[in-house]
Amino acid sequence: MIICRRCFVSGRVQGVWYRGSTQREAERLGVTGHARNLPDGRVEVLACGAPAAVDALCAWLWQGPRHAEVSDVQCEPVDRPAPPGFTTG
Repeated sequence: MIICRRCFVSGRVQGVWYRGSTQREAERLGVTGHARNLPDGRVEVLACGAPAAVDALCAWLWQGPRHAEVSDVQCEPVDRPAPPGFTTG
């Protein structure tokens, strides 16, 4: 079973290599999707994969890379096909 969740990450998450770190963690977990900066300063993350792997990535989003300061993570299930890999952009 494959699930997808869209998460919105708030705090100091742009300019601290948050997207690249998320991609590396997603690939380690076998999760596909994307991480992209939003104009309002948040990062949007789409995570698709096995439920345990998606849960692990969603939990990791609270930590992020060393210089990130995450203040909030809001995740919601989405009904869409899982993309073939994980991208940033």
